[in-house]
Amino acid sequence: MRDLYQRLAVSPEANDQEINQAVASCLHSALRQDAEAVFAVAERRETYDTLHDTVSNIGKLRARLGLSHGAHWQGDVANDFSLPPDHAISRHDELVDRVSHAVSLYNRWRRLRGPWLLVAVFAAGGGIGIALGLALCLGLLPM
Repeated sequence: MRDLYQRLAVSPEANDQEINQAVASCLHSALRQDAEAVFAVAERRETYDTLHDTVSNIGKLRARLGLSHGAHWQGDVANDFSLPPDHAISRHDELVDRVSHAVSLYNRWRRLRGPWLLVAVFAAGGGIGIALGLALCLGLLPM
């Protein structure tokens, strides 16, 4: 399906006068015939606009998924609604990445928590033992 709006260089929101001018100035006879057939009758244009919106949304979805036509399709009628791949990360993928990062930080903390806790307990115990020993040696504690 051709994107008649794109090929005629008019906006889908263009009024009938603008479209008629674009059709009249079109040099490609087959394109002009297709445009006249679609835009001459209001019901056909409404049907075309509905289909145009649907196919445009499919083109956006394909771009979001990274799907695009091969080089041999470029410039062809089949490529009218194809957009370049959209490499933006989806909201879902962004959230998955953030949760994965948080989980990796938590797992690292848990892995290191054991040895550090052991070191802290021995350091505290050693400090208390040294303090009690000094207190006994200096006679600060009754025996």
